[in-house]
Amino acid sequence: MRKKRSGGSEGGGGHDGGGSLRWLLTYADMITLLMAFFIMMYSMSVINISKFRNVAISIRSGFGGAIPGQSRSILSTDGQISFKPSPLAGDTTGVAWQVVKPLQNYVNQTPSAKKTVRVFVDRRGLVVSLRSDKVLFDLGKAEIKPEAYPIMTRIAGVIRSVANEVRVEGHTCNLPTKSVLFASNWELSTTRATSVVRYMIDKQGIPAARLSAAGYSDTRPLGPNDTEEHRRRNRRVDFVILNETKE
Repeated sequence: MRKKRSGGSEGGGGHDGGGSLRWLLTYADMITLLMAFFIMMYSMSVINISKFRNVAISIRSGFGGAIPGQSRSILSTDGQISFKPSPLAGDTTGVAWQVVKPLQNYVNQTPSAKKTVRVFVDRRGLVVSLRSDKVLFDLGKAEIKPEAYPIMTRIAGVIRSVANEVRVEGHTCNLPTKSVLFASNWELSTTRATSVVRYMIDKQGIPAARLSAAGYSDTRPLGPNDTEEHRRRNRRVDFVILNETKE
C-alpha cells in the first residue's frame, strides 16, 4: 500500500511535470498569437498610411498644395481658406490657389466684401458663402440687386475655371416671411437660389447642366438666431463647387 501511495506520489510528480510542459505550450501559443496580431496591425497601418497619402495628394491637388516654383496652399489649419496662404508639404499642384486667387484679390481690395464673403472647404467641396442682406437681396425679396453684380462676376470666374458641378444653396434666418409671394422661408430660400442660378446662366454664360439650386430655409444656420447680427449671418447664399466632377 505504501508503494502504491509512493507510486501515486511519483505519478503526481510526473503529472506536475506534464502540467509545466502544457503551460509552456500555452504561453508559446499566446506569444505566437500576439506576434501575429501585431504583424497584422502593422500591415494594416502601412496600408492606411498609403491610402492616406493618396487621399492627401488628391485633396491637395483639388484644393491647394505646392510644388517648387509654383503656388502655395490656401488651406489653413482649421479648414478655412486663408487669404495669406501657408505652405503645405508634398509635391502637389496649386489648383485651388490659382482658381480662387482672383476672388481673393477682389475681396482684399474691397472692404465691404470682407464682411460679406466667406470662402472655406468642407466635405462637399469648395464653398463661397455670400451674405444676402444689402448684397444680393433686399430683406424678404428674391430679386438680385445690382450691387451684387461685381462679386457675382468674380464668383462666375471661379466657376468657369473648374469643371466641377456647382450647387447654389439658399439659406434664411428663422424670422417668418411677410411677403405674399412667399408662403414660408422654404419658398424664399429656393427662389433666391433659383434667381442666382438664372443669373449665372443668362448673364454669365455658365452652362445650365453644371448648376443646380437648393433651398434650405432656416434648417442649416451658421449660428443661433438669437440676435439680428446672427440672423444676418444666417441669411446667405452658398456656392458649393462640388468635389465630384461630372463625367
